[in-house]
Amino acid sequence: MDIKKRMKIYEDLVNLDGISGFEGNVRNYMRQEIEKVTGNIIRDKLGSIFGVVTGKESPVIMIAGHMDEVGAMVAGITEKGFIKMIPVGGVNPEIMISQNVLVTVGKNKKVRGVIGAVPPHISRGADKPPAPSFDNLLLDVGADSREHAYEMGIEIGQMITFENQYYITEDGKKIVSKAWDNRFGCGMALEILRELKDIDHPNTVIAGATVQEEVGLRGAYASSQMVKPDLFIAIDVSPVGDFLDKNHPRAYGKLGGGFLVRFYDPVNIMNPVVKRYFENLAAANNIPYQQFLSMGGTDAGAAQYAGGGAFSVTVGLPGRYIHSSASMIHIDDVEAVKAMLLAVIKDFDRQRLEELRNA
Repeated sequence: MDIKKRMKIYEDLVNLDGISGFEGNVRNYMRQEIEKVTGNIIRDKLGSIFGVVTGKESPVIMIAGHMDEVGAMVAGITEKGFIKMIPVGGVNPEIMISQNVLVTVGKNKKVRGVIGAVPPHISRGADKPPAPSFDNLLLDVGADSREHAYEMGIEIGQMITFENQYYITEDGKKIVSKAWDNRFGCGMALEILRELKDIDHPNTVIAGATVQEEVGLRGAYASSQMVKPDLFIAIDVSPVGDFLDKNHPRAYGKLGGGFLVRFYDPVNIMNPVVKRYFENLAAANNIPYQQFLSMGGTDAGAAQYAGGGAFSVTVGLPGRYIHSSASMIHIDDVEAVKAMLLAVIKDFDRQRLEELRNA
């Protein structure tokens, strides 16, 4: 299939705007697509949403992306009409400078602006400026005063997101966009639901996306306790270090190398029995994978507490430059993630669950 057609659902998703707590547009898209596959839709009180597809037996596999992207929020407006911001999620202030951004001021209205940078003509000869921080960043929407900004619709508490520049690289294998973390997981959950309508499998599969992952895995705590899965799989984009020196301690993973087996992160250590199961299943199905260590967490960290405790893993997609306005993924890795999820759904059953529990 042509890459543009194959990735259309992902392009739709990354072009939506939705930081933590502002996921409504993404949720509406998810519901619209889930309804094409199943009428059995569940939602928790925080706003996470999932479709349910029932197989032949009772093991419950929960598959979750998360809807929120990193960004910022309007925290103040100066007398001269410049906007002060706070970060939402892990955003390095350095990557904000000179970015074109959007302030969502109404249901169908966004105000464009740029985060200013001091030109060398002004800074030359002056004391070295302080390191960038959100305290000294200013968003310029072209307002001449605070009152002018109000007239444009700017208010404290509004969402600020990167203006997207989605494109496919020259080799036709990689795609650059904002919000791969984690609209990819949302799109993959939808793809899995589509596939399952034509596949015999022995599980109840609950696939969709959570809210507020970037600010503490909040949605996953609520949704996983609602579902109480036997196996929880977080689909997320992880920051590979293939552009670093090979001896760098964070040089895990590379684009095009297959899905990531996240054996450790600060909030979830992959059960070694489950790790071996995933690796053996991937090898048996000729699905490429890579070992991955992360210093950030995913929804798997929250879901491991569901019920009396659940097997909880992350199937990662390699991504360069995540939590920025332009991260890069590889289409071959997308295929590897999808193949692995389908392999697990087909293989996992009540007997396999008991084998893993008793190993």
